[in-house]
Amino acid sequence: MHTEVGGIRMGYDMEGGGEPLVLLHGFPLNRAMWRALVTGLRDRFTVIAPDFRGFGDSEIPRNPMSMEAYAQDVLALLDVLGCQRFALGGLSMGGYVAFRVMALAADRVSALVIADSRAEPDTEEGRQRRHAAVARIGEEGPAGYLEEFAGQLVGPTTRAQRPGVVQAIREIVGTPPARSLTAALSAMASRPDSRPLLGKVAVPSLVVVGEEDTLTPPSAAEAMSAALPNARLVRIPSAGHMSNLEAPEAFTRAVREFLMAL
Repeated sequence: MHTEVGGIRMGYDMEGGGEPLVLLHGFPLNRAMWRALVTGLRDRFTVIAPDFRGFGDSEIPRNPMSMEAYAQDVLALLDVLGCQRFALGGLSMGGYVAFRVMALAADRVSALVIADSRAEPDTEEGRQRRHAAVARIGEEGPAGYLEEFAGQLVGPTTRAQRPGVVQAIREIVGTPPARSLTAALSAMASRPDSRPLLGKVAVPSLVVVGEEDTLTPPSAAEAMSAALPNARLVRIPSAGHMSNLEAPEAFTRAVREFLMAL
């Protein structure tokens, strides 16, 4: 599905019935990465999964983006859908955007799920890597970068034992436009420090991390969980940065048990 939001087309899925749950995807994927979780939760929740601007069925950004701009898009879509209060989940870049949603509209969020993400901003080294990726995409186009990056998203167990997951990730990623990728990379490089928000999160929170995640490692998840006033931490064995795709049953079970206990 898609609709007009603030003068742009945004793609989204909305399935199920019950309390709303909004899922924010990782980079450089789109809402299709949530398929297993949507299927596993739509019997009890209305699951809404938007595409960020420039990904999936959403329009390419015309201007530079920020995590706050992506968050504003999400909130505007929820306004169009008539969704005032919702549980919120995000993985990787989706977690960064989720923190900005909390900064903008904490009173609308009933519960928070952060998976394979971190609250702190990029280090200087991390920013340099993202800027180098922007330059590479500008010079070579997206294909080589996407092929290389997709292989980094999973853990060694998945690479060795579940090679089909890497191919599935590549298929979900597809061929996003260069401008979409560079806008998101630049926005992630300049994102603010969300750690000051953590102590103010008044709602129940779930932090999920793949034990083999090297991009946002378990230590980052542990730090978030410790800083959030009402949080539980779930570590998923034999999974890397895309824990929801590498271990979909374990990921779905963790989120379902958390939400059902509220």
